[in-house]
Amino acid sequence: MSQVASPFGLRQESAMRKRTARAYIEHGLGLGSFLATLVSVITTFGIIFILFGESWSFFQDVSVVDFLTGTKWAPLYEPRAFGILPLLSGTMIIAAGAALLAIPLGLLSAVYLSEYATPRVRSILKPALEVLAGIPTVVYGYFGLIYVTDLLQKINKGFETFNAASGAIVVGIMVLPMVSSLCEDAIAAVPKHLREAAYGLGATKFEVVTKVVIPAALSGIMSSFVLALSRAVGETMAVTLAAGQMPQLTWDARQGMQTMTAYIVKVSQGDTPAGSIGYKTIFAVGLTLFILTFILNLFARRLVTRFRSVYQ
Repeated sequence: MSQVASPFGLRQESAMRKRTARAYIEHGLGLGSFLATLVSVITTFGIIFILFGESWSFFQDVSVVDFLTGTKWAPLYEPRAFGILPLLSGTMIIAAGAALLAIPLGLLSAVYLSEYATPRVRSILKPALEVLAGIPTVVYGYFGLIYVTDLLQKINKGFETFNAASGAIVVGIMVLPMVSSLCEDAIAAVPKHLREAAYGLGATKFEVVTKVVIPAALSGIMSSFVLALSRAVGETMAVTLAAGQMPQLTWDARQGMQTMTAYIVKVSQGDTPAGSIGYKTIFAVGLTLFILTFILNLFARRLVTRFRSVYQ
């Protein structure tokens, strides 16, 4: 006689099949996540390996001391000079100028959007601010070269056509949405009961923002500042077009300068023979840039750990 499966047995078998299918899906997702992580790690180590390997070949011909302390950079012309200080100073001046513009404006806009703006105003201003992040960097470069430089020259005739101030301004505008967005997220993460407690003690709106909210969100705010600075250090096209490609060691922002990224773009255009000492300089400059941004990221992590606040 044939046996008839009971409804309970059928339900149990269906549940087992579902658990098995779910286990396979979770295993596949875990494996996919592991492979994605592995690709990222391998790519990172591959970049480090190439930078250090090619830079080692460069430093066989050029002294590390001369490279780090030299005040003239002319690796493509005779007489050759391999002092990276002009590129390093140009990079830091433009990054510092961008930070001076983006940090206060970004923090103030984040405070306004998070604490003062009405929902209707926030729904209009926040997307408008984030549009800046979607503009191509080459457009920022031409904007700085055509409009910002023209405005600066009307204020002071000493500004050259290519100048560091114009590059710093356009890079500051570029990183402004990053600072504003990250600061706003950090401020929004502050628990509401801290604000209510301050109001209960008779504090004004301004006192709550400056003495309670911003100190409580300081870790996120500081990390946003350092990340924006790292973004400014690594910017390429905007500073190439606005600041020029003239490496010179000067603190006068009215003059043209060349950053490390702008030099890498210049050499990578294909005019320099592969394997030559001029070609190898892009790896030495890239290694210097990598170490600089790595230090900034470590500093950001240390700031987050130092000022981090945990709320129940």
